[in-house]
Amino acid sequence: MGSPVRVLAEATPVTRDRYVDLLRVASLGAVVLGHWMMAAVTPDGVGNLLAVVPALQPLTWLLQVMPVFFFVGGFAHALSYRSLLRKRPEGSADSVYAAFLRARLQRLLRPTMVFVLVWGLAALLIQLLGGGGGLTGVMLRLVTQPLWFIGIYLAMVAFTPPLLRLHERYGWGAFAGLAGAAAAVDVLRFAAGVPYVEFLNFAFVWLAVHQLGFLRADGRLGVGPGLATLRRPALLAGGGLITAVTLVAAGPYPLSMVGMPGEKVSNMAPPTLALLCHGLWLVGAVELLRAPASRLLARPRAWRTVVAANGVAMTAFLWHLTAMLGVYGAMLALDVPLPEPATDAWWAQTPLRLAVAAALTAVLVAAFRTFERPAPTAAVQGHGPLAALGATLTLLGVLGLSMVGFAGLLEGRTALLIAIPVSAPAAVAMTLCGWLLVERAGRTVTGARVGL
Repeated sequence: MGSPVRVLAEATPVTRDRYVDLLRVASLGAVVLGHWMMAAVTPDGVGNLLAVVPALQPLTWLLQVMPVFFFVGGFAHALSYRSLLRKRPEGSADSVYAAFLRARLQRLLRPTMVFVLVWGLAALLIQLLGGGGGLTGVMLRLVTQPLWFIGIYLAMVAFTPPLLRLHERYGWGAFAGLAGAAAAVDVLRFAAGVPYVEFLNFAFVWLAVHQLGFLRADGRLGVGPGLATLRRPALLAGGGLITAVTLVAAGPYPLSMVGMPGEKVSNMAPPTLALLCHGLWLVGAVELLRAPASRLLARPRAWRTVVAANGVAMTAFLWHLTAMLGVYGAMLALDVPLPEPATDAWWAQTPLRLAVAAALTAVLVAAFRTFERPAPTAAVQGHGPLAALGATLTLLGVLGLSMVGFAGLLEGRTALLIAIPVSAPAAVAMTLCGWLLVERAGRTVTGARVGL
């Protein structure tokens, strides 16, 4: 009998779009590598390499690939929700929605909750013992920052049914409406100076990218034989790139497609129209590569590699900053010299740091990968409103935790989430309660008593 990865790879249906799986793994891998490379750690703290060497900022136009992940998410969510609708023709909209939320969020939230609880207990212990200063304090603050991505993804899953209905009715018009709303928000923000309006683009920009995944699921990004298949992706890539360059050159948008310390305007937080155009060019570019990549993935060894990576991708993403900061912490503890960022000595040391960070990430993945395996799901009726409440609580909790971190637990440190101060314990409680509600709602049998 073969390994689980080999068995799973060999059981892959011929109808599966393997390229989507590759894009999911590659986009998360690019984010991990980018975070490792951008960290400019010195004994005095953690900086950003792109701030030290501004000439490297154009690289973010290649390495800021979160739009690709959200685009792939839209594709997968459309297929998953439609599949549930076909399997449950007699089920109510509420029950299908609850089952959809649980199925899509289970593999995401189980490893996330383990990460949150492990780090929460570790942070509490460290601070009870009088620690939490220096690089340790920086680590307690930074390790939760990537959770913003989990929060945005939660929102995409939660809004999939209504947005999919809009897509099925209006097609490209639904995408255009979201993109137009993102543009209007930036006009109100930069031209009219309307306060707080920019935060609406956390929804409009990322949901517009998500909507492109729906279009791909219906074969509307590339249609027709031969070169005609490439026409629409080429227009997306070219139009998105030209518009993004124009906006950055002539408008108030910064060059970097990731947030930079000290900048008044960030393309990422909150997202801007420039980032949406950047997402368009990336989506078009990866679609242009679909045919050669699909031929590569037809090879058994290449496909097994993608299957293996997909099985641990979320766990690796959650723990990669822990590994990176752990490497720097060990170097400081062992009095290994930390060269000034971007110097020749720093660049010479980079391959070794990356190799050790990758090895430590592999150890953490081996320890926690079992939580990424989804539990068996029974075909039962669910409770839609309860699932929606759970998703909302989890989203707010995860976003709050990404902002406040675990530093200052004993001092009651807070961060503003939609103008409301949120502490780490409160964020953890919301995340845990929301996750349990999603699990409960997806399992509830309509008409049955809730047992103890």
